[in-house]
Amino acid sequence: MGMSIAALQEAIDTLADGLWGPASRGALLMFFANKSAPAISVAEMEAFAGRLGCSLRQMAAVATVESSGSAFDRDGRPKILFERHLFHRITQGRWSPTIYSLDKSGGYEIDSWTKLAAAAGKDPDAAFASCSWGKFQVLGMHWSALGYASPFELAASCRAGEVAHYELLARFIEHNKLTDELRALSTRADDCRAFARAYNGPEYEKFSYHIKLAAALR
Repeated sequence: MGMSIAALQEAIDTLADGLWGPASRGALLMFFANKSAPAISVAEMEAFAGRLGCSLRQMAAVATVESSGSAFDRDGRPKILFERHLFHRITQGRWSPTIYSLDKSGGYEIDSWTKLAAAAGKDPDAAFASCSWGKFQVLGMHWSALGYASPFELAASCRAGEVAHYELLARFIEHNKLTDELRALSTRADDCRAFARAYNGPEYEKFSYHIKLAAALR
């Protein structure tokens, strides 16, 4: 059974009446805001490198090239990208066409948190699964494969600090068995192809991800 509206309201500490309106949307935005979220330390970065069997330099290169920049937006919320076509697919178009549900990707000019806050009032699980989360933009739909109890738990983990975003990355690398490709990264672009292809998809060359990874290691 999926997460109910009332259960989501309880989780974000607002009136759990099952009615999703402006107060609930505001509470959701407040719940995810954490302007004091700490950045990752060098020691914590080294721990992730040790866990994945790579060097600190390789870990830092991936963070430089594959991240969306900072882990949080100016309001202290984790960076997200809401994908309306995923919400449409997961919910079989039940709420299409809307700003948060359509059979085609796009609509990125509309704030993702605005779309998430609206979609969460229709189907919380689908809403949180339809976002890419945090510094490394890991899709919420991978929640189960990455060991989270629900899409909401994956999303909520990102509030704590930058370490949680690296945890998402580490779980993604481990689940997709990319540790060998990670360890192979070097200042030679060809050595970076396998990781770039696996992480960024078949069009990795179009955006020169393998070249950027090699450059970040110099």
